[in-house]
Amino acid sequence: MAAESQQSTGQDDPRRGHRVRIALLGGPEGRLLLVAVALAFVYTIWLAIKALSSPAESQILVGMTATTLVFGRAAGLAYGYSVELGHLRVILITMIVETLHILVFYPLFVFGWRHLLVIKSLKNIFDHIHHAAESHKGFIQRYGIIGLFAFVWFPFWMTGPIVGCVIGFLIGLPVWLNMTVVLAGTYVAILGWAFFLREVHERVASYDPYAALVLVVILVVIVLVGHLLRHTLGEGKRKD
Repeated sequence: MAAESQQSTGQDDPRRGHRVRIALLGGPEGRLLLVAVALAFVYTIWLAIKALSSPAESQILVGMTATTLVFGRAAGLAYGYSVELGHLRVILITMIVETLHILVFYPLFVFGWRHLLVIKSLKNIFDHIHHAAESHKGFIQRYGIIGLFAFVWFPFWMTGPIVGCVIGFLIGLPVWLNMTVVLAGTYVAILGWAFFLREVHERVASYDPYAALVLVVILVVIVLVGHLLRHTLGEGKRKD
């Protein structure tokens, strides 16, 4: 009987693994993740080509990409303008990076929610974003798609595409509709920030060329202080 039990368990594991692979790759979230991987691959190849053809420009592009990923779109846009990257290129790079951020995060969150793929190093981040999404869920449900678009568009703290796409998932929006609304709100927000920061950059740079870099530093400090305050307040609420 023990041997039969072990044999049965050995048969169940491959079957379960097969079902998980089908759920990961066959569902809409899996296809979304594959699109993100393909887009990331193309973007990486482009950066590699730039590194060979124009090393100095490549360093600027990598710097803007990293700044956007770590400190957000406002800091990334300000950095792009401070190094005179060009208005259109600054907007396009920010859109690509934000799109990748959303298309990678959303499937991973859903997989973790369904216990199909649990990444321990990201669990605390997912839990925190889930908590933030739950706290804003009622507003989005009241106003529907318009509320989700506005939530992603408006530059308030703890609003934005990452929390927004989780809210869309929690209220049961289809994947394609959720991504369409979230990406549309993201692109509109990027355009708004871009025109605002370009105007600020031109005014600041007319006084001192190095003042534009100071603007980037200020935005980075604001982001860091915001994260610190959010972490401190979150710890206080958990203790209470």
